[in-house]
Amino acid sequence: MLYPSVSSLLEKINNRYLLVNAIASRSRTIAAEAEEEGAVLEKKPVSLAIEDIAEGRYKVNIRYNQHI
Repeated sequence: MLYPSVSSLLEKINNRYLLVNAIASRSRTIAAEAEEEGAVLEKKPVSLAIEDIAEGRYKVNIRYNQHI
């Protein structure tokens, strides 16, 4: 079983599309920061991004465009 579960992640970000994009965005940021610092990550950036979302350290702000 995966930790954290998808259902628990969807409690933090209630849309699967937004969840996947948030994980991808955060993992790219983690990888870029590690590369700049020359740090070696013990876990994959995607795993770290998922943990950040699950623990509430990374949140998504949704803005709706009223003109669409």
